[in-house]
Amino acid sequence: MDKRKLGNTDLLVSPITFGGNVFGWTLDEKNSFEILDGFTDAGFNLIDTADVYSRWKPGNAGGESEKIIGNWIKARNNRNKIVLTTKVGSDMGDGKKGLSKKYILEAVDASLQRLQTDYLDLYQSHFDDLETPVQETLEAYDQLIRAGKIRWIGASNFSPERLKESLETSQRLSLPKYQTYQPEYNLYQREGFEKEMEKICADNQLGVISYYALASGFLTGKYRSEADLEKSARGGGVKDFMNDRGFKILKALDEVSELYNSTPASVALAWLIARPTVTAPIASVTSLTQLQDLTKAAALKLDNEAISILDDASAW
Repeated sequence: MDKRKLGNTDLLVSPITFGGNVFGWTLDEKNSFEILDGFTDAGFNLIDTADVYSRWKPGNAGGESEKIIGNWIKARNNRNKIVLTTKVGSDMGDGKKGLSKKYILEAVDASLQRLQTDYLDLYQSHFDDLETPVQETLEAYDQLIRAGKIRWIGASNFSPERLKESLETSQRLSLPKYQTYQPEYNLYQREGFEKEMEKICADNQLGVISYYALASGFLTGKYRSEADLEKSARGGGVKDFMNDRGFKILKALDEVSELYNSTPASVALAWLIARPTVTAPIASVTSLTQLQDLTKAAALKLDNEAISILDDASAW
């Protein structure tokens, strides 16, 4: 499988990232191991998680995903074969959140312990912290890079203004620079990224790792009526897409899928992979059957006509 350079780093990554939010939520440890084995056996290597995954599940405290991945890494002894990224900044409860230097230095050690590794390939600011100056956050990352605990840094869910301020501060003060950006981006949700953030990422050569690549499963085509919303724990997040524009996009996905003897999920991911600014969209699966869609997407090369069909149907 072809690998892509992630931003201006020396990291070579597969064209799809596995989203670890399902570990400890809709997948227990045994099934998580099965999916992670299948993902890496298929030639993929980029695994994304966050300290807060999956705190939202009743009974969870956060860190469940990192613990499962850490147990898997230890069991498979494969740390050097994967590119591992986690995130900091989300609310972990008890006032543990944000991007202050003090908190980042504490949070990274907790993540490293759960992941059972002594370094992260990529450490990302999960959400911006408007109460903390960007310089303070970057100085924390500088300290961690010097200590060998992290290699590169990335950002997620920033405003255009704060991302630009961070990049300018890095250059002005010779501090570590964000090398990646993680936006919500897919065939349905295009405007938020394309309107302003895409140009910033392109101008600064940021690797883009887009989340909700399948719009919470809507772009797989399995949700086509209200009754379908009961099909999974994530169905509730799909209702907003069930409108004229959403169904127009599904129709285009069906058309292109038929042309390529593929599936809507594979085509939706292949559309993202074909975007010049996107490095490796994030997708999650909960079965080996679904994993086949990721493998097919990575090998699927859409021609200009197919991309135009999808572009037109999803225009904003």
